[in-house]
Amino acid sequence: MQTATQPTKVSQIKRDWHLIDVKGKILGRVSTEIARLLMGKNKPYFVKNLDCGDYVVVINAKEISITGKKEKDKIYTSYSGYPGGLRKRTLAELRHNKPEEIVRHTVSGMLPKNKLRNSLLKKLFVFRGEEHKYEDKFQKVGV
Repeated sequence: MQTATQPTKVSQIKRDWHLIDVKGKILGRVSTEIARLLMGKNKPYFVKNLDCGDYVVVINAKEISITGKKEKDKIYTSYSGYPGGLRKRTLAELRHNKPEEIVRHTVSGMLPKNKLRNSLLKKLFVFRGEEHKYEDKFQKVGV
């Protein structure tokens, strides 16, 4: 009688929905928790080669907390590929214009750099304020 660990199949993966309010929380600390949920590392059947993670809805991205002097010192760069297409923005500018991109960029840097990254990021939904369109996805317990 052999007892061997059975490999995880796609049909065995169950996806939950998580709502995370980042109001007043530190960016890096909450991003590690979001990345862990997206990868599915909290599940007993986690494997690196499959997308085992859950859906994550992040609200209040505009009110996330940053430590130190990163508000003016941290610079996000993007390059379009064309001459003169280098764009640099500080964290303060990005917070004013697109606060959702701050959380998405941070979580993206914490995910594995392989073919699964895009499918993991598709399960992340970030919203500027309290309102979001996924209220029906969360189960009401004890109602």
